[in-house]
Amino acid sequence: MQHLSSEERQSALQGAVRNIENGRFFETLSRRVAYQSESQNPAAMTELATYLSQEILPYLESMGFACEIFDNPIAGCPPLLIGQRIEDPALPTLLTYGHGDVTNGQAEQWQDGTHPWQLTQHGDQLFGRGTADNKGQHTINLMALEAVLAARHGALGYNLKVLFEMSEEVGSKGLERFCEEHKAALSADIFLASDGPRLNAKTPTIFLGSRGVCQFRLRCETANGARHSGNWGGIITNTAIRLQHALSSLVTPHGRLIPDCLRAPQPEGLTAKMMQVLPVGGYPGDPELNAHWGETELSVGERLFGCNTLEVIALGAGDIQKPIGAIPDVAEAVCHLRLVPGTDWQNLVTNLSTYLSEQGFDDIEVLYEGGYNATRLDPSHPWVNFVQSSMALSLNDDVTVLPNLGGTIPNHCFADVLSLPTVWMPHSYPSCKQHAPDEHLLVSVAEQGLAAAAGLFWDLGEHWPAAR
Repeated sequence: MQHLSSEERQSALQGAVRNIENGRFFETLSRRVAYQSESQNPAAMTELATYLSQEILPYLESMGFACEIFDNPIAGCPPLLIGQRIEDPALPTLLTYGHGDVTNGQAEQWQDGTHPWQLTQHGDQLFGRGTADNKGQHTINLMALEAVLAARHGALGYNLKVLFEMSEEVGSKGLERFCEEHKAALSADIFLASDGPRLNAKTPTIFLGSRGVCQFRLRCETANGARHSGNWGGIITNTAIRLQHALSSLVTPHGRLIPDCLRAPQPEGLTAKMMQVLPVGGYPGDPELNAHWGETELSVGERLFGCNTLEVIALGAGDIQKPIGAIPDVAEAVCHLRLVPGTDWQNLVTNLSTYLSEQGFDDIEVLYEGGYNATRLDPSHPWVNFVQSSMALSLNDDVTVLPNLGGTIPNHCFADVLSLPTVWMPHSYPSCKQHAPDEHLLVSVAEQGLAAAAGLFWDLGEHWPAAR
């Protein structure tokens, strides 16, 4: 293989970043944001499929990918796409990934001058649904790839495969099964993709996996129906009170998990050392941290990235807007257990039901609603150092390594099902407001992302890492 010069590498990086300056990045992302690809919206199935067939597929084909769109293995769920760019079957292969679905637009809640389906720029911020999650991020990577291909005269020096899905925001329905069924087509040596936030807006970051998540519902129901609080109060069960006491048996008033079945091993070794020095929060737009919340004996980094937490994300009994003076028949709490490796999450329902029963809450039902396993690549793996070093060279800046993301992405499909070493290179930041009104991407972070991705695609062609 002919090795190219550092000047040619720099030219490729400049070509990638030039997409910001010449408006092409804005034009492309604007077109993609305009697709109302809400996977939570049953009426958006056509839009979800069209994003793949009319936006992503032709773009990939223009770069020499052979693409195929597949039905989702789960009936009624959006399709998936595999693109393959094989220069030589004997060469090593990189697998990358993106998702084109977004959460609901919530158009009526966006600030004046912005709209979920129209890309608008206010200073350093590019507003629009999907700008941060994930249309902006995969647009950055694909444009960087395009620049590298041009600079290398159409030859990367390795093979590249890409997997797109359209249901990540509803739990990546069918993705795990799809990866099982298409292992041969998705076979690769290493994995790299972009999703989630970096540590903060100023810090280039990679992460090696993600916390897992279990969504479950706690439900208390008496079958009495709603009953007048005066006529029946004091002699029938109030489900809202029972549910609140059940929740208080799971978490202390300061957010610390109580049952052993929900807790996880504390961070240790290299992973703990990495987490202990991580700065978290303190930037404009970040929420105020509570120094007295959760596992307070641990550092903020360990609490965010290395611990299990139980979060109540919805709570309901009766009608809070129009109360009718009745004892509610049903009370429910929707919970997220954010979990790290070492958690017995597959037996969550059995273990939690047993615990609640032991605490006297036989009337609380545990209903599992889905989840992902926790994954974390060994930080000493050579693929980690390769990506970190490449980014540092491209950006002339230090690159922070997170052992795992605090949130959850479908990394288990690539780490567990496809058995690949996984590294994620995020192009967003924690206060991007993904999933909320006013979602945005920072132009400054996009510029860094274009340079970092172009440098990495370039370096793989020059010095493929000893990934296995």
